[in-house]
Amino acid sequence: MSTAIHDKIHVELPEAFDPRWNRIPGITVDGHRVTLDPEDYFFKFTNHTWLVIPWPQVQRDMLDAHETPDTSLEQLALDYIRVNATPTSDAATVLQIGWEVYRYVFRAEHLADLGMPEITEKHLTMLRQAGTFMALNKVELTGEISNIGPAWFFNSITRAVFDLTDAEGDLLDEVYHGGWFNETRRLELVRAHTALGGRLVHGCQSVPNQTGGAVVPYGAPLERFRSELAAMKDSWIAAVEACRVPTAR
Repeated sequence: MSTAIHDKIHVELPEAFDPRWNRIPGITVDGHRVTLDPEDYFFKFTNHTWLVIPWPQVQRDMLDAHETPDTSLEQLALDYIRVNATPTSDAATVLQIGWEVYRYVFRAEHLADLGMPEITEKHLTMLRQAGTFMALNKVELTGEISNIGPAWFFNSITRAVFDLTDAEGDLLDEVYHGGWFNETRRLELVRAHTALGGRLVHGCQSVPNQTGGAVVPYGAPLERFRSELAAMKDSWIAAVEACRVPTAR
């Protein structure tokens, strides 16, 4: 991260976050109030603006959008972002929108369709809270990673915060990624992420090896961000794993 001094980020969220988020450097949680210290939180933080669309507007215009034989849903999302998204340097706004996005994406009605009885509403809370922090990750149109924090590494951070075993973490990670293998949920992800100015992209392909999840602008060359992440991720993952608290099992 650069040596510039950045103001702390303060946000009040609709739910109380788990106090174990305080294990992660740069995060302070006090009930509904979350504070991020960018100097300690981000591994890399070079672009302090994000593209966003207010969630009520996305609810109204996009959540019921359907593709046609002539226009894919991704094209509809791209056109909508182009017309409606505005830049903000207020990270608190991004976190608030991110919470709304992931409250919608990880909602209880999907539990019955997962075929995973081990996953309960408490796991949806974990997914929602981790997703909120992930909203600050940023990849440029050039494919360069500009903002990356611990929540990029979903499996490691959820195990560190929520005291999950490796097996439990892998199970939660499967739910997180599984939306891309269920067409109904995939379309929901495309619609919802218009609020964060892009599409949710994973560098991990079909292997859950933590090679990245971030909201990426349509058209960004993904090979650049995957290459950059591959060169740096091991030390960052190790830093997140170091936050785990040994527990008796």
